[in-house]
Amino acid sequence: MPLFTPTKNQEIFSKSCEVLAGGVNSPVRRFTELGIDPLVAQRGKGEMIWDEDGNRYIDFCMSWGALLHGHAPARVIEQVKRQLEKGSSFGISTSIEERIAREIVTLIPGIDQLRFVSSGTEATMTTIRLARGYTQRDLIVKFNGHYHGHADPFLVKSGSGTLRSSDQTQMEGVLQDTIKHTLSLPFNHIEKLKELFYNPDYSKRIAGVILEPIAANMGVVSSTKPFLTLLRKETERIGALLIFDEVISGFRVNLRGAQALYAIQPDLTCFGKIIGGGFPAAAFGGKKKVMDFLSPLGSVYQAGTLSGNPVAMEAGLETLKLAARDHFYEELEMKTKRITTSVKSALKRKGLSACLNESVGMFTLFWGPKQVNRFEDLKKLDKNRFKQFFKFLYEKGIYFPPSPYEACFISMAHTEKTLEKTKEEILEFIRQV
Repeated sequence: MPLFTPTKNQEIFSKSCEVLAGGVNSPVRRFTELGIDPLVAQRGKGEMIWDEDGNRYIDFCMSWGALLHGHAPARVIEQVKRQLEKGSSFGISTSIEERIAREIVTLIPGIDQLRFVSSGTEATMTTIRLARGYTQRDLIVKFNGHYHGHADPFLVKSGSGTLRSSDQTQMEGVLQDTIKHTLSLPFNHIEKLKELFYNPDYSKRIAGVILEPIAANMGVVSSTKPFLTLLRKETERIGALLIFDEVISGFRVNLRGAQALYAIQPDLTCFGKIIGGGFPAAAFGGKKKVMDFLSPLGSVYQAGTLSGNPVAMEAGLETLKLAARDHFYEELEMKTKRITTSVKSALKRKGLSACLNESVGMFTLFWGPKQVNRFEDLKKLDKNRFKQFFKFLYEKGIYFPPSPYEACFISMAHTEKTLEKTKEEILEFIRQV
């Protein structure tokens, strides 16, 4: 009998397990709950990626939403090459930082100034420190299922990869003394919000409230307008800062972010993913009176060697310029609906226990619950069905994010042909269920 010969993907992953913790550098990449070997990407172009064995997939992960224009868009690559020839990093201010900052400040009402960092976690982590320094209060409020990165204060009933944990109140290594200053409420629950904000034992201590206006790390779940309106009103009433985590929704659903869709201005906004154009970059910003509390002018400390890295800034600025063309987001929404409209109709016709939530450029098909408006609805999630669904598409050359809690992302590189193929394969799976 011939010996089993591992594929190149398997060989690379096996070697990675020797030198990388868990074999990966972010937990969901391991495909732990899917029962298959993880994909090892070799290259990408447009809407496609290739693995190390030469298999080709239509990519709906798009680097978790960072690649608004697909893989290796020519204009972005051209700007990156120009900068690389000048130097990749200086740890000193460069002109490109001012240019992309001015672009974002011009686009987003309510933001006077920005501070660039290298990851979404850094951005959200610093905004809550800034909120505490500005208000001189200690409590932070978040919402169940919202993921704001892996900083200790956020690992309370959070989303994304943490949803695999059986204990959502604390992760190992996170001190109770840290998370006791974080309160987590049910999302889109007006009565629970009022209950907290009208409790004087808490309201006088709340420094800031952070949320994803359109959650994407427990799947796509949008805020209701009444909920978000009340949240803006109540934070202003008690003197707390409202922080929008738009690391995913920023420049994906609208050129002015999700806050433009709701016509609500937060006090601080976090950006990431798209503003780096595929390179590590993030930012947070707000009114000058708040941002002045940051060092070197103020006493709230933040620093970073690679903050405002010129290569990432060039990629991000070109990405934003490409998104600024007329009718860009209308076209992106049409591409999204090319899949979602038919799938929603098919689910309804067949009466399946499933639902599809969407926003511009992203969607999640939830197997199990018939509606998902908040984290608690995910208790009905059918993980076995998702596993079947993922494998079905994967074998057809379609790559969805390898977790039932994540969003699928549409890029402007997705063509009518690939969207049609994806739609038909999803409909075929629904027919077979």
